This record gives sequence, structure tokens and C-alpha cells, in this order.
Amino acid sequence: MPIYHQLGTIPHKRHTVFEKPSGGLYYEQLFGTEGFHGMSSLLYHVHRPTMIRQINQPMDVSPKAAVDRNITPMMLKGWEVLPVEDFLASRVHVMFNHDLNITLSAPKKSMTDYFYKNADADEVIFVHKGSGTLKTFLGNIPFAYGDYLVVPRGMIYQIQFDTQDNRLFIVESFSPIVTPKRYRNEFGQLLEHSPFCERDLRKPTQLETFDQKGDFVIKIRKQNVLHELVYASHPFDVIGWDGYNYPYAFSIHDFEPITGRVHQPPPVHQTFEAHNFVICSFCPRLYDYHPKSIPAPYNHSNIDSDEVLYYVDGDFMSRNHVDKGYISLHPGGIPHGPHPGAYERSIGQKETGELAVMVDTFKPLMLTQTALDLSDATYKTSWLE
Repeated sequence: MPIYHQLGTIPHKRHTVFEKPSGGLYYEQLFGTEGFHGMSSLLYHVHRPTMIRQINQPMDVSPKAAVDRNITPMMLKGWEVLPVEDFLASRVHVMFNHDLNITLSAPKKSMTDYFYKNADADEVIFVHKGSGTLKTFLGNIPFAYGDYLVVPRGMIYQIQFDTQDNRLFIVESFSPIVTPKRYRNEFGQLLEHSPFCERDLRKPTQLETFDQKGDFVIKIRKQNVLHELVYASHPFDVIGWDGYNYPYAFSIHDFEPITGRVHQPPPVHQTFEAHNFVICSFCPRLYDYHPKSIPAPYNHSNIDSDEVLYYVDGDFMSRNHVDKGYISLHPGGIPHGPHPGAYERSIGQKETGELAVMVDTFKPLMLTQTALDLSDATYKTSWLE
């Protein structure tokens, strides 16, 4: 997403003297990924961003595999994950591999007594239930139901919720999250055939600058360990910044579905991509308009990928007995398709109101004990007539 953005006050030239009105200098920081090659922004801090006061005992937060070689189709009842007060404590892994973690979260409280930084992964936080504000050291982004919050690795943030009833579906990516290459020209601009455009991407606004010293806890995830560092100045002390590396929001309701005379393949729903996986959005749309079309998806073989579908809202026509927050897993190696009756029921239908998020991985997913605890044991035989 190469879109230049600027907030606050910055000097005319990079790497030059930037004086405070009261005397002294602002402290410049290059905030980027992939060394000096990837997306970056230049930040200007009131205080040095390096003032560590204390490092506390770390905690292992690595996902644990209960099943590491799986070929069983599964349906998880995701909203059976119990709400938890703390944001980080509420995050539970259900599936993972060396490219990503898939996590569910039902936090009840806003983050007020610490800040968080994921130094391992970019985060895509899908807001299924709740609203609030993503607060970062690069500015704030209001969010609501249906928003994807894309948070680059290393971003220091807090989330402020409006209520205690929140449900999040989170993908942690160990490679950068980007818009699909086929949607972009050689300059990075989204093309006319893309199902969304730059004006749909909501960048940070309202840069809040805190000139405060004291004890400020930042919890940092690095190598699947949660470290707790105490800094001597407020991490949101940025007076201004510019560049290309920053969080943004995109609403699933702004995704414009691609339709055709006959059923379109899943790649038309693609929204984001990373190394070895993609994220897709299934949105309300008109069905195929060939007079003999079958709107339900055809049976297809998952040979090279595991398919995860997170059900958000509406009536999903290809599945029986699906509710909000359910997660289906169709592993690579065997075909899958619509449930008995769904194929036939779809004929003649004109539109669908379904809303779902799909994650297709090109390496097998491992399952945690939480996934097994949430699973419907009858799902694997639900295609029997």
C-alpha cells in the first residue's frame, strides 16, 4: 500500500536539525521493516525513544500444536471463546503454521495500563463485534463492525473499546501484509479492476502528542515471547511524521464484489496477501446471471492449500447450520464443496447477503487444543446424504 501520508509537524529536510520551540531538539527515528528496503516512515519524538528503565520477566506465548498433521474437515464454534478482561490475555490461537497465526479474541476492557508492540508479525484485526479507536504513536483510527485494522509489525498501539462486548478475528502474518499485486500497476496504484481503491483505505488522523516522563509499560512480542519493558517516556510522544509505513483501516462493507454469468472462483474475493497465504472477503452480491447458472460453489480439490472460512453474518448458502463466529477448516489433500441440498437450493436464487472472511494458506495448518475444544465432531461426516 504505497501511499504517502503525513501528520503533525516535520522539518523541511530529512536528517537535519529540528528544534523545539522551547529549546533543544526533536529526536528523529526511522520506522521501517525489511531493513532499509521495505516501507518506512520518519518519526520525530519529543524524547529519545530508547530510554529503557527496566526489563521484566518474559512470558512464553507460542502456540502449541495439539494436532500437527491434519486432514479432517472441521467446524469451530468461535463465539464459544469466553470473554476476558485483558486484551492480550483474551487472544487465543486456534490454528498456525510458519507463515501465520489465526487467533480469536473477546476482550472486555480497553488497554489503559500498557502499550503493545508485535515485533514478530503484521496484524490484520477483523472487528466482528464492537467499536472504538485504534490508538498508535502515528495517530488514531476509529473502527466499527466490519473493519479490517492492518497494523504493521513494530507499531506501538493501544485499543480503546466503546463497550465490553467485542469479538475479533486476528491474523498475525510473519511477512508483510499487502494488497494483491494483480490489483496494482508498476507504481503501486490500485487499478480500475480492483474491488477497492485508495479512497476506501482509512489512514491515521488526530495525532496525539504526550510530553510525559515516568514509567510506561510496553509489552513486546518477539520470537513468540512476550517481553515487558518499562520506558522512561510516553511512547506516544511523536510531534510529526511522514512516509509509507503506518496502520490503516478498510471496511469489508467497502469491498465491491466481482460477479459474472457463471460462478466465480474464490480469488475474485481476495483482499490482502502475504507470503504463502491470502485473505479474502465474501460480501453481499448478486448471483450469477446465466439462465442455467448454479450459484453455489462447485466442488473443488484442496490439494495445495488449507481453506479457513470465518462466518460473520448473513445466510451462507453453501453450508448447513452455520452461525456467527463459526470457523470452517477444509484441509489440503481432499475435495470439499456445498452441503447436501445447498447445490440444488441455490438454483434460481438472485442474490446473497453472506459476509465472511477467508484465509487460504499454502502450507498446512496446525491445530491448538482450543481449536479441538471448539470443534463440532459431526462436521466431517455432514456431507453424507
